[in-house]
Amino acid sequence: MTTFPMGPALLFCPADRPERFAKAADRADAVILDLEDAVAPEDKEKARENLAASALDPERTIVRLNPVTSTSFRADLEALAVTEYRYVMAAKAEDPSAISHSLRHYRVIALLETALGVVRAADIAQAKNVEALMWGAEDLLASLGGQSSRQSDGSYRSVAVAARSAVLLAAGAYGKGAIDSIYGNIADTAGLETEARDGAASGFAAKACIHPGQVAAVRAAFAPSEDEKAYARDLLAAAKGQGGVFSFRGEMIDGPLLRQAEQTLRRAGILG
Repeated sequence: MTTFPMGPALLFCPADRPERFAKAADRADAVILDLEDAVAPEDKEKARENLAASALDPERTIVRLNPVTSTSFRADLEALAVTEYRYVMAAKAEDPSAISHSLRHYRVIALLETALGVVRAADIAQAKNVEALMWGAEDLLASLGGQSSRQSDGSYRSVAVAARSAVLLAAGAYGKGAIDSIYGNIADTAGLETEARDGAASGFAAKACIHPGQVAAVRAAFAPSEDEKAYARDLLAAAKGQGGVFSFRGEMIDGPLLRQAEQTLRRAGILG
């Protein structure tokens, strides 16, 4: 897992709802002020005014911009320029050169939510100002002409699983953080926590939330249990002085398993 400095639970907040900004920032590890999908076209200018007037912690605030190719992008940048925010989310990212040029002054979370964006994930991850990759399931399926990213039981369709894996692998290959897509069923906190646990175990550094009620489940999923922490501590202690492969509690231990134990303690905030 490559770390992401803001913590595991990122909460979207529509930029046309300024009364929610501070509450969202208080409840989550970071807030994503959304100028894109969450705001109707007729409300975008007011949303930009709200953004320009806001004063959240720049180290815990991300601004989701409209796509670089959209007619709204330039106005978004003008509103952003008068703020201290330097983390941006590039919606429907597809072109690494556009990210490197148009957003060169910002730290970018590239949101890959089209077929072309996912196919180019490795190229986008190599852009110097890209801090992390995130994938978006529903926009991706729409770009493919599909109807839904999930089966009736809530599990992802195979194409969504493939996209999720491709984005995670591209981020890991180039040392960038990976952020897991949202979980749309707000009432199903158990399903959210299961999915978030899988994301944490697979190497995602964070997961996006669409409701404050999802934050606790995501935090719980990314926080190792007491048993997991104790096992990792004991394993790393037992590894001291060992050379190569050794046995620990009936299991053969080698380098990858030690690195996994270190990741567990990093997630717990015990290792730097």
